[in-house]
Amino acid sequence: MTLEEFSAGEQKTERMDKVGDALEEVLSKALSQRTITVGVYEAAKLLNVDPDNVVLCLLAADEDDDRDVALQIHFTLIQAFCCENDINILRVSNPGRLAELLLLETDASPAASQGAEQPPDLHCVLVTNPHSSQWKDPALSQLICFCRESRYMDQWVPVINLPER
Repeated sequence: MTLEEFSAGEQKTERMDKVGDALEEVLSKALSQRTITVGVYEAAKLLNVDPDNVVLCLLAADEDDDRDVALQIHFTLIQAFCCENDINILRVSNPGRLAELLLLETDASPAASQGAEQPPDLHCVLVTNPHSSQWKDPALSQLICFCRESRYMDQWVPVINLPER
């Protein structure tokens, strides 16, 4: 490995960490503003009714999920729909960390502590943008730029890794 290759790899890792941090911030804001939709079925319903307000689609799967043919078919259809409707897509490689981020708020509820509810399907997460002021959010802008740059490099569904805390 040459010094240039090492330096380029290090820059890419640093950039991916920044994108992961931006995604964490976007998810945190979306949770607090209740502009998030979780679950493959719920996401499909929202995409059918109001695709213009969806600004980001996250698809999360681990190695076991990669062998789930039905889930992969859902992912393919969602990806095609998002591409047709200019919705930014990211693939999250560590769904466990995504679950930690999304379930922080719901873990405080009494039903969650009693185990009464079935855990939500976190394979697909949509972030909507009901307010025009959110477009000025620097974290969201960073994610949108990252998705756009990835498409220019023919990587239509870039894979990111959320940073561990």
